[in-house]
Amino acid sequence: MNVQEENQPYDDINITPMLDLAYVLLVIFIIMTTATVQGIVVNLPKASSTPSLAKPQTKAITVTADGTIFLDTYPVTLEQLESTLRQYKAANPQLPVVVKGDAAVQYQLVVNVLDLLGRLDITQIGLVTQKLVK
Repeated sequence: MNVQEENQPYDDINITPMLDLAYVLLVIFIIMTTATVQGIVVNLPKASSTPSLAKPQTKAITVTADGTIFLDTYPVTLEQLESTLRQYKAANPQLPVVVKGDAAVQYQLVVNVLDLLGRLDITQIGLVTQKLVK
């Protein structure tokens, strides 16, 4: 090999390492976007103060704007909600429940849920609101 061949510019660029990096970034992006758990979007009504009701065994009942009822993150009917809460109440007589009703939901749906909780003798009930910003 002579000195002139060593000083010649490259005619092509090896893009294999760059493609490897692109594939790794693509896989990381796919994993990160599919790993996130989507919650239930609820437009909560405003209140002047919000008490802290967070307990690990607390069950959350959500009523969305379209009238769908969720127990934690699972959609249920009123009958399914009653049977499931009856089982939880048998396991824990002091079962705490929080009710999150969308501000645009019909008031009767939230009253139906509260009536159900009263029939099951669940007395530790909280209504979730957003703090009113002044």
